[in-house]
Amino acid sequence: MTKAELPQVRIVPLRMLKPETTERLLNTLAGIAGIRRMMIHGPGLPATVPYGPARGSPNPHSDRRAIHVGDAEIALAIQAGEVILEVEDSSVIEEIRSHCDDFFTEFPYQLQEGRFMKTAPTLVDYAKFGPDADTTLIGLADPRSGEDPVVIRRGQ
Repeated sequence: MTKAELPQVRIVPLRMLKPETTERLLNTLAGIAGIRRMMIHGPGLPATVPYGPARGSPNPHSDRRAIHVGDAEIALAIQAGEVILEVEDSSVIEEIRSHCDDFFTEFPYQLQEGRFMKTAPTLVDYAKFGPDADTTLIGLADPRSGEDPVVIRRGQ
């Protein structure tokens, strides 16, 4: 199986997740062997007001804070609306479904299989990481962000 053919799943909760819930979910998923890449997706929480009469003024928001996943600290600048995973084989998907069934007890979620992450380098990937970029970072670069993706490596 080539890297481009790895299965991908998307976890879509019915509601946007608070930082505490996002942190618990990501720590639960980080403990599953076989997950190759993980991406959190949702609407942004800008530090300053981007438009309107208050443009440029601070935008205080209680959900814009740091969370801890594994031993990494992640500055959460979005409201988590979905979590996209790339797994090494389809047998991991059932383990993810089992963990999600135990986790999402207060509101429903959907687990969708398909193609949700880019698998070939884009121009943005080339501009941010260069021609010899780590293949696990392909498709995870935000062209509008000055920050690199957070990489959490599992101890070997």
